[in-house]
Amino acid sequence: MILTKTDMSANTTTYSTALFTDFLYLLRSYGVPVSPKDLLDLNRGFDLGLVNSLDDLFVLAKLTFVRRKEHLDAFERAFSLYFFGIDIPAVAEGDLDLLRTKAFKDWLAQQIADGKLPERAVYTMSADELMQKFWDTLREQMEAHEGGSKWVGQGGNSPFGHSGNAERGIRVEGESRNRSAIGVIADRRYLSYADDTKVRAENIRQALESMKHMKNVGPYAELNLDETIRRTAQNGGEIDLVFEREERDRMSLVLLIDNGGYSMDPFIQLTRLLFKKMHERFEDMSTLYFHNTVYQHVYVDFRRTKKFATEQLLQRNPDTRIVIFGDATMAPEELDSPHGSLYHYAREARPSAYWLQRIAERFKHTVWLNPIQKNYWPNAYGGYTLNRIRKIFSMEDMTLGGIKRMVERLSEGR
Repeated sequence: MILTKTDMSANTTTYSTALFTDFLYLLRSYGVPVSPKDLLDLNRGFDLGLVNSLDDLFVLAKLTFVRRKEHLDAFERAFSLYFFGIDIPAVAEGDLDLLRTKAFKDWLAQQIADGKLPERAVYTMSADELMQKFWDTLREQMEAHEGGSKWVGQGGNSPFGHSGNAERGIRVEGESRNRSAIGVIADRRYLSYADDTKVRAENIRQALESMKHMKNVGPYAELNLDETIRRTAQNGGEIDLVFEREERDRMSLVLLIDNGGYSMDPFIQLTRLLFKKMHERFEDMSTLYFHNTVYQHVYVDFRRTKKFATEQLLQRNPDTRIVIFGDATMAPEELDSPHGSLYHYAREARPSAYWLQRIAERFKHTVWLNPIQKNYWPNAYGGYTLNRIRKIFSMEDMTLGGIKRMVERLSEGR
C-alpha cells in the first residue's frame, strides 16, 4: 500500500490509503500500460463513493486502466486472477495452444490429484475433450466466486466484501447486481483484438488498412477550395482557381514467401490468408517464392520452376516495401556456407546471408514476418538461423500485434 495526499489546507494534510498497488503491477505484467496516476484515479473513485458492488468495481477499474481495445482482454484476465484467483489463458476456446499453457497444465495436474480425471487422462481423452473439460471447470469457478484471499464476495480475507476477516477495507455488497463482471470476463469478447492473438480474416484486414504511402500523382484536377479563397482575397476579389494533383496510395510492395519444406506445412492456411489479404489491400504488389532462404534466384511461381534473379529484384526502387514470410529455420550451412542450398541447381559461391544483407541494405522498409509465435523463438528448432536472420531484418510474428508493428515499420516515415 502507498499513501496519497487527498486534501491540504494551511495547517493540515490528510491522507487516504491507496489500494491495489499489486494489481497495478499485475496489469503491467499482462501488457496493459498503466501508471501510478491511474492508481490514484481509481482510489479517488472510492473516495467519491462510486463503488458499491462488484460490477461497480469492475467498470471503474476498466474505465481507469484501459485506453485501447486491444488491452481489454488482458485487463479482464488480470482482474479475474487478482480478484477471483482464476487464471484464464490468453487463448480462444478450441485453440490447441491451450494445451501448452501453464494454466492448463496446472489444472490438469490438480484434476488428476483430486481424482476427477484418470491419471492417464492425457492419453485416454482427446485434446478436444480435455479442452472442453478445462473451460467447463473455469466457468464453474467463475460462478462460485465466494471467499478467497483476493476475491470480492462474502467471507475470506479480501479488503473488499462483507462478513470477512479483513481489518481494513471498503464494504462491497455480497451479491453483484447482475453478475455482469463475471459474465463479461467469461465471454472473452475482446480476445480477437489482443496483440498476441493469432491473425484471422477479420482482424488482419483492419491491421493492413493503416499502411499507406500517399503521393500526389496524375493531372492537376482537384480544386483546393481553401487556397482558392485565400488567393482570390489577395487578388482583391479576382478569382484565382488553385488545382492540385490527386493524392493516391502509391505503395509498391513485394511479398517473398517460403513455400517449401516440411517446416512450413503447419502454416499453409496462414500463408494463404496473408497472400489473399495483402493482394486485396495493395494494387501494386508482386509475389515471389523461395525455399528456406534467398539465394541468387527466387521464383515467380509457387512450384518454383520459373527463376527470377535476385539481382533483378535489387534493381527496384529502394522505396519499395519488402515483406518476407517464412519460419527462418534451417540448417546453419544453408544460410552461412557457400554452395549452401539444398538443391544442386541453386548452389553458388555466395552464401544466402550475402543476398539477405543486400536486400536489407537496398530496401529500408523491410520486415521478415514469421509464422512461429515470438515466445517460441528462443527454443525453436533451427533457432540459430532464426536469430541470425533477426540481426539482418526486423522480424515480427503472425499475431495481430506483430502485423501492427510490421505496418508501422513499413509505413512512410518509419
